[in-house]
Amino acid sequence: MSTAARQVFFDRTHTDDLIAFLGTSPSPYHAVASAAERLEKAGFRQVAETDAWDAVAGGRYVIRGGALIAWYVPQGAGPQTPFRVVGTHTDSPNLRVKPVPDTGSAGWRQVAVEIYGGVPLNTWLDRDLGLSGRLALRDGSSRLVQLDEPLLRVPQLAIHLDRQVNEGMKLDKQRHLTPIWGLGPVDEGSLIEYVAQRAGVDPADVAGWDLMTHDVQPASYLGRDRELLAGPRLDNLLSVHAATAALAAVAGEDLPYIPVLAAFDHEETGSESDTGAQSPLLGNVLERSVYARGGSPEDRARALAGTVCLSSDMGHAVHPNYSERHEPGHHPMPNGGPILKVNVNNRYATDGVGRAVFAAACERAGVPWQTFVSNNAMPCGTTIGPITAARLGISTVDCGIAALSMHSARELCGADDPYLLASAVKAFLEG
Repeated sequence: MSTAARQVFFDRTHTDDLIAFLGTSPSPYHAVASAAERLEKAGFRQVAETDAWDAVAGGRYVIRGGALIAWYVPQGAGPQTPFRVVGTHTDSPNLRVKPVPDTGSAGWRQVAVEIYGGVPLNTWLDRDLGLSGRLALRDGSSRLVQLDEPLLRVPQLAIHLDRQVNEGMKLDKQRHLTPIWGLGPVDEGSLIEYVAQRAGVDPADVAGWDLMTHDVQPASYLGRDRELLAGPRLDNLLSVHAATAALAAVAGEDLPYIPVLAAFDHEETGSESDTGAQSPLLGNVLERSVYARGGSPEDRARALAGTVCLSSDMGHAVHPNYSERHEPGHHPMPNGGPILKVNVNNRYATDGVGRAVFAAACERAGVPWQTFVSNNAMPCGTTIGPITAARLGISTVDCGIAALSMHSARELCGADDPYLLASAVKAFLEG
């Protein structure tokens, strides 16, 4: 796409807001809190899973851990009204704090971490890392914590001590990925005590934690013309942000469908949790929405039969230094618009009918789109798309935007594409 054409589509305000969203969302728990804040401003209200739900029209959302399900019931929606679901995930590969975190060696104080998801290990070396996540308290409540300062670092071995490093680095996940955070002997309990105090909590009240590292360098525009975006957790907070913006934008419209945002946790580790796509969370919410509007199991079945899910996750742009690893006829480029992700072995859920739904949404939004297919000689990743399709029996389409360095501590995409994706998602929700 030419520079002139890009200027027609590019909305810098949306990408600026994405940068802010990434900064306030270093963990899945923060991501759902940030999305909920945006939905609240659009008139949505939180409901508890343990409460009875009413049939009043309007926007609602449920938070469970690092997952959020939000939906808008238009005026006049009946129990058989189908849903339009946008599926995303809130988690990203990183280094997570172990249950006994305080460790050390050779006079250094360190923090024991476990590898979460498919991490390119070298991308976490020599980066200034903060800590984020949640503290579980003895009274049953939890407290979010976000320490955006250089607390930890995984130091790389100097080339003088490893002359063959440029011939192929091999990192031992247990020995070589332990961050340092000070000098001195191992001080058992000091990490959680420090984090608790910074969160304004008595360390004695902390019963558990879900803490993780994050790169403290903020997301930023990149390149001579600032046409690229570099930042952490683009996979998949970019999609969470786009779907949140789209859902907030359609709330209040006279819609033929009930628009839904499903932001799951634990996609990077297989989605098998009570907050993952393999859980009954989304199905329960959709079912309860039908029943709250006076529906029956028959109405639920009819509503789901007309439901379509758009699974939005990051995809691969053609890499200029490794173009041979891509499918020769499919080279998605940044700022070329959203990508339709296709795999005939059902690693993605898209079929021909889904392609038509996606194309129609992009056409209504006035945005270009591309197609991604893996090289036959390369294994294909997967998404929540096939899981959602199989679990709920609903038509599902996989899409995303093209990016480089997926799963790195910092990823790269086109600066126009977040707005283009959000525009396509909005058109999809409007039906």
